[in-house]
Amino acid sequence: MKSVRCIDLCKTYRQGELEVKGLDHVDLEIDKGGFVCLSAPSGGGKTTLLNAIGGLDTPDSGEIWLEDDRIDNLTKGQLANMRLHNIGFVFQAYNLIPVLTARENVEFVMEVQGVDADERKERSLELLEEVGLGGLDDRRPAQMSGGQQQRVAVARAVASRPSLVLADEPTANLDSAASDQLMELFVELNQKHVTTFVIATHDQRVMAYARRIISMLDGRIVGDKRRDVA
Repeated sequence: MKSVRCIDLCKTYRQGELEVKGLDHVDLEIDKGGFVCLSAPSGGGKTTLLNAIGGLDTPDSGEIWLEDDRIDNLTKGQLANMRLHNIGFVFQAYNLIPVLTARENVEFVMEVQGVDADERKERSLELLEEVGLGGLDDRRPAQMSGGQQQRVAVARAVASRPSLVLADEPTANLDSAASDQLMELFVELNQKHVTTFVIATHDQRVMAYARRIISMLDGRIVGDKRRDVA
């Protein structure tokens, strides 16, 4: 089964009088359970493509399918519901809620989904243990390192049991050791839950973990390399 299908995606932005092609006739298929990096220089289109797949931005033309559902023609409300139940997001800025504890941050999406309190607590504690933060559930973001905050963000991203996780430069604010730990965690979650991961990055250390590297330039896919990763 295909987790993601993009068909002839185009997206143009205006910068003053200049037109910039964010996506230039992009065709892409990603298998369910894939572990994929989108690689591009700044302005190359990787974040634009990631945002389109995640329903955060709408292409000017083309189609986007997540498994059997077309999403590019959904309303804002339908897109929000689709993201809530099907996609987990990991951003470079963590985007944790500072007044909430680690457990409360992880529980937040489940609360919006309507999961009852006991199940939310049980699942959030299990996830924090899984990402290596067992015993830190009552700490707030300001009491945690950058690497720990990003692990909370990962636990939150998978708390809704999404079929797809999208990560935009997730290691940008981490040192090399924390970056390696985060990527090893991504690989573990990908293999354990058969969750598809798509990671936008220009970091060669991140790409070393990918089973497939899609290279972009000026909004176009210019390379697609599959590789075996030990």
